[in-house]
Amino acid sequence: MQKMAELLGLRDECGEGTLGAPALAGSCLADNRLNLDVYSDGCRRFLQLFKEQRGEVVQVEFLRLSSNDCLLDTTLGSLPHLTHLKSLVLKGGHARDEFGSYQHGSLTSLPSDFGNLRCLSHLDLSFNKLSTLPSCILHLPSLRVLLVSHNSLVTLPEDFGCLSKLTFFSAMKNRLKDLPQSIGKLSMLQDLDLSENALELLPEEVGNLHNCTELDLSGNRLLRIPDSLANLKSLRRLRLHSNLLVTVPASLASLPNLSRLDLQNNCLRAIPAEIQSLPFVHVRGNPLGETEPSLQAGNCKAPAAVVIHSCISSGSFTVPPEGCIVVLACGIHFYFPPGAASDPLRICFRSLTPDPQWVKLRHHDVLLSRVLELQPHGVQFQQEVQIWMPYISPQTPHQHEVVVRTFSGQSWSDLRTRVKQRRKPKKSVACCRVLHFSWFLVVSRLVQNECKVPAEGTLLFSSVDPNIKVIFPPGVTKEPRSVKLQVLPVSAEEIEEIIANAGCRASPLLYLSQDSTVDFLKPVRIQLPLPSGVTGLNLDRSRLHILHGDLEGQTWNDITSEVVLEFTHLYAVFEVTHFSWYWLWYTTKTYIGGIAKKVYERLRLYQVNFIALQRKKDPEQVLLQCVPKHKVDPVLKKLQDRYRGPEPSDMVEMFEGEQFFAAFERGISIDMDRPDCVDGRLSFIFYSHLKNMKEIYVTSPVDRKGQAVKGQVSFYRGAVPDSIPEDASRRRKGPDSLWLATLPIKLPQLKPRWDENPGLLYGFSFPPLNLGNAETGYLTQANLLSIARRVGADWQSIGLNLGLTYQQIERIGYNNREDLNKQILDMLFSWAQQNSEDPDCVSKLITAMKESGRQDIADEVEAIIELGRQKYSESIRRVGLEQESSTEDSAIAMM
Repeated sequence: MQKMAELLGLRDECGEGTLGAPALAGSCLADNRLNLDVYSDGCRRFLQLFKEQRGEVVQVEFLRLSSNDCLLDTTLGSLPHLTHLKSLVLKGGHARDEFGSYQHGSLTSLPSDFGNLRCLSHLDLSFNKLSTLPSCILHLPSLRVLLVSHNSLVTLPEDFGCLSKLTFFSAMKNRLKDLPQSIGKLSMLQDLDLSENALELLPEEVGNLHNCTELDLSGNRLLRIPDSLANLKSLRRLRLHSNLLVTVPASLASLPNLSRLDLQNNCLRAIPAEIQSLPFVHVRGNPLGETEPSLQAGNCKAPAAVVIHSCISSGSFTVPPEGCIVVLACGIHFYFPPGAASDPLRICFRSLTPDPQWVKLRHHDVLLSRVLELQPHGVQFQQEVQIWMPYISPQTPHQHEVVVRTFSGQSWSDLRTRVKQRRKPKKSVACCRVLHFSWFLVVSRLVQNECKVPAEGTLLFSSVDPNIKVIFPPGVTKEPRSVKLQVLPVSAEEIEEIIANAGCRASPLLYLSQDSTVDFLKPVRIQLPLPSGVTGLNLDRSRLHILHGDLEGQTWNDITSEVVLEFTHLYAVFEVTHFSWYWLWYTTKTYIGGIAKKVYERLRLYQVNFIALQRKKDPEQVLLQCVPKHKVDPVLKKLQDRYRGPEPSDMVEMFEGEQFFAAFERGISIDMDRPDCVDGRLSFIFYSHLKNMKEIYVTSPVDRKGQAVKGQVSFYRGAVPDSIPEDASRRRKGPDSLWLATLPIKLPQLKPRWDENPGLLYGFSFPPLNLGNAETGYLTQANLLSIARRVGADWQSIGLNLGLTYQQIERIGYNNREDLNKQILDMLFSWAQQNSEDPDCVSKLITAMKESGRQDIADEVEAIIELGRQKYSESIRRVGLEQESSTEDSAIAMM
């Protein structure tokens, strides 16, 4: 907090902390503030301070703690003793789950004596697990700002209106179904955010909020809104998008201060002319003018509405009983036919980074998309819902097929999938039909042929190689069972490259599986083509081997002597009673099992190179990427105009879904607070068809003294994947075996960095930033950097509320992909440059933070501005201007 105090200007001219308590400097206590949510053990630090320096801690006015802290419950009992407390933040979201999403805090209630905090005016309980609003909150007489967003509230207390001083209330992303009538008693309320809930009706008393300027009811299930909203004469912004509205009162057009009315993505077929004529009304995504649904999807009657969702990685939408088509910004489409949901249903979606500990790929699978999570999990639809997911086309289309895979909570299973090539934009999409929602992703697997084997027997052959057949004789089973067949062709050139022996040949690799654990009652006949170049005429039987592999391909046993082999001119036929991997080899080698094991392992490996490039305009911006060998030249050609760097690393081999790390060494470091930074190293997961790329800023922690720094980045293997062969796993143990490659990184002669001189950002020189004016207080680059550190995943919402367009937000996200810090800085400084001449830009920033549910940042900005005002007043007094001004005013008054 000492560093933050410096950024906020909270240090006196002598350089001591504002409290003058050096013993507390290391504990982040400054200016009656305790910001402990940045520490994983913040509650422990608080309890230690409370025990050792209680006299000073009880004077604290601003306190921030993480509700993800395991000692939170113990800490709560001490908080009522902080009777001077004005602002309290007990917010979750400081930890991530196994899918990379922010975890809610553990807070479910507050102690009953919490009402003793008579001075508390700001309370943030966002990202927790509150199912009911703690009753003690209603006994906080000074409370002005209350945030309970991202909880599980179903209702608010009937006497909620007793919070008479409340000016800001945010309960976005809860489960509220209705509101108490007493909400109309909140006469001082100015900002009310109830978005992303399950509200179906609003009480008429909402019209009594005469001071309300911002009202957000988007993302609910509202069919209508009360006429009393026309009484809100102070209202400036009204957000009603993503509801089920079929009509809106024309009286809304009479609101004198209204500057934004958002009615997008509803079910409005007609809008009153008075509203439609307003220049600030937004109505996209409504079936205006339609008397019948006009869209078609397959053979089904089209839904009544098309919803175009602008959120990129997460969000929600409502499915009405009439059905709808939903288009997400990431390219995913949904088709909900009429009647799929009997009642309005709120659907939440998230796009997640695949984690190999959870996303278990099978042998020879290739991941083609991120993970899509749809909630509520397990909800049953009345009719099948279509999901269209874009994916990256695989490199081996003949022997692989694309399927959508879903997770039931216990295991992954493949859905019946059809694929389509879109022309505009050119993209491949996979479509599946489901009756319930969970997690979904797109994979490329070996082509799978399957059939039901009845007691009468049947024939199954491969569509990849029709010469491969499996014959089930009559009486092979009593009960019908399902059988699946997959084939992996292996060329003679591949084998020769792997084992450096031109005399070894092999047939396509055959995998058979069934849904029964019982062996067949009669032998099953398998026909495999002879290896390339081998026929029944030149066949040397002593060189032919039938290999049987276990399910994981870890061991390969020669079963030639255990089966009866029959030959034709082109085929070998043998009989088995149980299923697994089967491989026909033709070689003079004796230990054929070991050779097959080596070849099988190599067939699952990808040859890759690492690249480390520095941006030409800003060498401290480094691009790291793991690229499959055959893609290296095209990737480098695409990047050569903007980047330069050393030649790619030597070729290494990696498994699909294998973890690796990048460590900057020899005087070069990175921001250790990045979510993808583990023990000072960047974490990657290699997926052959996804971009294994990150672009980051590096720094030199040592004093360069005007000299260039010759550092390096080294790549190391991470955790050993569960499914890799034992031999490969053994080779990945030990410190020397983990190193993959090292590439040089050179930082040029020392120059000011953006965190030392914020006028330099991303290689562009900006004039000094001073937002606001001297009389009301300035926001400088240092202040903006301090603010940026708190923004986190809310940056897109904040950017939109600052006035940036969806296109600008998407461009910032794309240009700075894989680096959240740069996305935040790019958004914030782009806005600052565009609005540096606007005298009201600081108030707009504060408003945007409040609209985005970030009252904590709004308070921080206001504190900075207030400090600026104080310094300005003090400077005037020091030079005597204030006295002269007062004398002049008195003289004028006497005239």
